[in-house]
Amino acid sequence: MPEWFPDLAKILTALVLVVVNGFFVAAEFALVKIRLSRIEHMVAERRLFARTARWLAQRLERSLSACQLGITMASLALGAIGEPAFAHFVEPVLRAIGVESESVVHAVAFAISFTVVTALHLVIGEQAPKVFAIRKPEGLLLLCALPLQIFYILSYPLMVVLSASTDWLLKLLGATEKSKSAIPYTEEEIRALLREAHVHGNLTRSEHSLINAVFEFDDMVCRRIMVPRNDIDFIDMNEDSDSILAMIRRTKHTRYPVCDGSLDTVLGVLHVKDITGANIQKGFDWTSLMRPPKKVPENMPISKLLRHFQGTHQHMAFVVDEYGMIIGIVTLENVMEEIIGDVADEFDVEEPEIVPDGPDSWVVLGSTAVDSLENRLGIQFEEADVDTVAGLLVHQAERLLVAGDVIELPGVTAKVLSVSDDRATKVRFTLSPLKD
Repeated sequence: MPEWFPDLAKILTALVLVVVNGFFVAAEFALVKIRLSRIEHMVAERRLFARTARWLAQRLERSLSACQLGITMASLALGAIGEPAFAHFVEPVLRAIGVESESVVHAVAFAISFTVVTALHLVIGEQAPKVFAIRKPEGLLLLCALPLQIFYILSYPLMVVLSASTDWLLKLLGATEKSKSAIPYTEEEIRALLREAHVHGNLTRSEHSLINAVFEFDDMVCRRIMVPRNDIDFIDMNEDSDSILAMIRRTKHTRYPVCDGSLDTVLGVLHVKDITGANIQKGFDWTSLMRPPKKVPENMPISKLLRHFQGTHQHMAFVVDEYGMIIGIVTLENVMEEIIGDVADEFDVEEPEIVPDGPDSWVVLGSTAVDSLENRLGIQFEEADVDTVAGLLVHQAERLLVAGDVIELPGVTAKVLSVSDDRATKVRFTLSPLKD
């Protein structure tokens, strides 16, 4: 047997230990990176070793302990075998080039062999498998699953002893509380994951928008989406039938409140379909066609409002304040638009809420929601108990507004362009110049 054969065998053993170390590192990061729900999906697809991967993921703490045990054993063995083996190959080379001092030979050989072993350990045994596991956790976990399960079972008695020793030491140090299960993701963390998925192309823009809208859905209340009282077209029982029909033809809504003089006395709701075939003449009794009115409180979450519409089979409700006064109406369309965005039918003639009007300038309807304006302008206004831009400006000015008023808000200047019924209907917002 050649003299160099034992050293070569040690070097090969060292290389194997580097690969073994990389295996445990890859398995550890793949287990941490992948979600159990994704593993269940792979099991449903009957992918090879998916059940083994699930077995390991269901015992995550023990599986990670097995990985750490394998990494530690491989690293210690690599340090004991690798450095001397490489040093024995380096020493003859140093002597051949004229280095005679034994201390210098040993020092240089140690430095070179230590550097080589460290580089191999970091690149092949740590960094490469770690990055690969982060980028492709699913496939790598399936490759590592069976060998890791075998190592887990073989090393289980040792892990139990080590775990008991660790618990005993922690008890001496006063850390007696057992670790809790993984904390579920918060809403903000889920939103961040969705943004990341969208950026990487796993979610389309429409999917991302829909899921975000669902998160905001349950936080919205009726008052935020209702049609305000001043904008409601209604049937007044005291008017003649020709005037009522003319109003219906002009406004082209599907449903109308039926009132006795004003919205303070609501009698019911009339659906335009019910007029079809009716013999409407002078003195016609509109109450014969109407349905009973449904009322909801202004602070009812729209998720409950949706269930209300589903239960009553009526798609319009009157919104009342804490004093029992009707302050607006809300429809199923208003609810659905909070998820899928604006929906206009053939008869809707709606003016855009926010229209660009030059560099850093926009014309905004007074009825626009404050949070919509904040999202568009990228500005956060101070908190106030208001829902619309018109309400925000009145809150800031502390008086009723007139056309031409200029109001300074954080980061933006608002100029009132038009006012109707003491409410700003159009406002120009201009970003304020940055101060040095």
